[in-house]
Amino acid sequence: MANELTVAVLGPGGVGGLLAALLSRTGHRVICLSGEKTAEILRTDGIRVRSAAFGDFTARVQADTELREQVDACLVTVKHTALDAALARIPAPVLSDGLLVPFLNGVEHPAALRARYRPDRVAPAVIRVESTRVAPGVIEHGSPFAEIDLTGADVPRARLEALAGAFAEAGPATRVLEDETAALWAKMSFLAPFALLTTRYGLPLGEVRSRHRAELTALVEETAAISRACGGPADPARALARYDAFPPATKSSMQRDAEAGHPLELDAIGGALLRAAERHGIPAPVTARVVSEVRPFA
Repeated sequence: MANELTVAVLGPGGVGGLLAALLSRTGHRVICLSGEKTAEILRTDGIRVRSAAFGDFTARVQADTELREQVDACLVTVKHTALDAALARIPAPVLSDGLLVPFLNGVEHPAALRARYRPDRVAPAVIRVESTRVAPGVIEHGSPFAEIDLTGADVPRARLEALAGAFAEAGPATRVLEDETAALWAKMSFLAPFALLTTRYGLPLGEVRSRHRAELTALVEETAAISRACGGPADPARALARYDAFPPATKSSMQRDAEAGHPLELDAIGGALLRAAERHGIPAPVTARVVSEVRPFA
């Protein structure tokens, strides 16, 4: 990769729009991939970001409905529920040698993407951020942080480092991690109890951790046991401490989707968790019950 990268962003929503704008602002060429209506807005108005951490600014981007040229990297930032349809915008022969960088919830998507694109160019990433698309091309970044973990055991290290350097220069604190499994399960271990319980009860995190503390603790412990069996980290006490440190009004993206009547990423999170538990013979009765109680909202 050269110092100036060409980066496609599939799904310029809360996460994708923020990363597209930050990369563009630091001089990289960015092509956003979306439906025609959104693409036209982005071509005309760019992406407007409101962020206490990165400032308020407008970034110019290119936009199209499909990837039509080779790029250094393509960031996949759609919801899991829209993934299959969205991937039609990235023909494998066009992506070719470009990195495919999924910022997706769950742990099962890397295998599916490697069956469709070059396995040694799929570089799963994890982002910790609160960022919301409030209108096409308008992004509100609410968290005081944005942190990225970039992985990909078979991806050339120089390619990962170059992309990580571009992210870091643009603003988010970025690391390249050796252990893809650990990185994905570290996020899953935190996300699953948070997403499932806030959605189940329709409550922000502060009320979940006070009114449903025992259930949260049990779910965290089950998730940690599943993560450990899969080769990921397992520290229930640390997970609970992280929940306690978050602002009490914090909501999960799954909860916000439920409130808006949007499809839920329940299978990618709760379903994947239960499938992993079954594979490894880990009892997960609380997880199974909560997933079944959230399912009507999906």
